[in-house]
Amino acid sequence: MSTAAETPELVRKSSRNSLEDALDVDVEDLQTLGTYILNTAVDEDTTDLSILIQTIGTSCKYIANCVRKLGLARLAGKAGATNVQGEEQMKLDVVAHEVFSRSLVRSKRCTAMVSEEVEEVIPCVSSRDGRYVCVYDPLDGSSNIDCSVSIGSIFGIYKASEKGKFDEKDTLQPGRDMVAAGYALYGSACNLVLTIGGSVQGFTLDSSLGEFVLTHPNIAVPRKGKIYSVNEGNSRWWSKGMSEYVNHVKFKDEPHSLRYIGSMVADVHRTLMYGGTFSYPSDAKSPDGKLRLLYECFPMAYIMEKAGGMASTGSSRILDVVPKHIHQRMPIHMGSVEDILDIERFLAASE
Repeated sequence: MSTAAETPELVRKSSRNSLEDALDVDVEDLQTLGTYILNTAVDEDTTDLSILIQTIGTSCKYIANCVRKLGLARLAGKAGATNVQGEEQMKLDVVAHEVFSRSLVRSKRCTAMVSEEVEEVIPCVSSRDGRYVCVYDPLDGSSNIDCSVSIGSIFGIYKASEKGKFDEKDTLQPGRDMVAAGYALYGSACNLVLTIGGSVQGFTLDSSLGEFVLTHPNIAVPRKGKIYSVNEGNSRWWSKGMSEYVNHVKFKDEPHSLRYIGSMVADVHRTLMYGGTFSYPSDAKSPDGKLRLLYECFPMAYIMEKAGGMASTGSSRILDVVPKHIHQRMPIHMGSVEDILDIERFLAASE
């Protein structure tokens, strides 16, 4: 019979909990979106901005939950209506728009909003704390919803010209004047990528915590990549310069790989992480381009530049364009600096 003295001492094999084991980090080092945003607040303006961004983060969590239970909650399929773009709305388009719009209004930090799903500028309830304008595509890539392809939400934030006062002209500022931009990607994980005018930070939703956790700090785009992303189904309508560029990267000694999902958020996210290019050029079918300048091109271009990349109309910096109307379309090329310069050279040479 063993005595107490002979009983072997239990040895704890790891001092880390299961979350630490899975992520290979110390729990003390984890930073949530909330703490990150609050740490950027240094005055009344930035405090209100932090409230606005946290409101958007909550909206993205709600939409991520809807995406995850799409079929079970009968959110799949078409809503039976079209939006201002003439596109058929999916049920989740409608839900995402309502979630974004209502939460932003209730934050009382906006004077005006622009949504892809609404034809006119949306004035916000008058508030003495309203000092920002928010533009957003509540659900990008919604044509891919029913086949479970990655989709996302895009947003950009501007300062209002006058605190607490609605002015429709505030929605037509160039992209360079943004104070923050970001997107959420609903895929194998839910990622939130954000810049508040400085570096670009990537967060991942931990469903067990219900929090976005910083997982990709200080994202930087490689200066040159090996991937090009474009819808080659439109190649018959391309300009000579665009056709020549794509043939160049396809057939050179070390050819680039084609990767195209058809959801802007997913394609740009991959470009941001791996480098290369994402293009939606103008062509004979869509001479003004297809993507919307204000709430698709501008926020993504702002993020790309802040991560060290480049975003162009094909001939000039896209963030310098002054919008003429809220649903204006624009050609866009973004990604690694050297690759985007190559595109501009090919397009210029063919003119």
